[in-house]
Amino acid sequence: MILVDTNVLLDLVTDDTQWAGWSVMQLAAAARQGPLIINDVIYAELAVRYASIQELNDFIEAAELELVPISLTALFLAGKAFGTYRKAGGTRTGVLPDFFIGAQAATESVPILTRDAGRYRTYFPNVMLITP
Repeated sequence: MILVDTNVLLDLVTDDTQWAGWSVMQLAAAARQGPLIINDVIYAELAVRYASIQELNDFIEAAELELVPISLTALFLAGKAFGTYRKAGGTRTGVLPDFFIGAQAATESVPILTRDAGRYRTYFPNVMLITP
């Protein structure tokens, strides 16, 4: 099982000229290792790009992604890690989703396929990352 970060999926959705090729290759390789999962936060971040729930669900089905809800244990860990981040002087805007994603990967012992490894490495150092 591999947790796929939003940025990798958006590379496909937007056909990003710099990253789509890498993301497609990594998703294919990851799929050979086991299920590809997303969580509630990733689902919500992807929703920005779709006009309807059905369109988003069609993408998720076509990409063979499985939606796995975030556990209470992971939510608690996310809050604690975010608190540590804030105490270290981190900004408030736009970062909390990374903590939900990192905490889920940490509590479920699954790697994250991502292009944005900074916060994951710092606040979830035991999580394996698949990065460029």
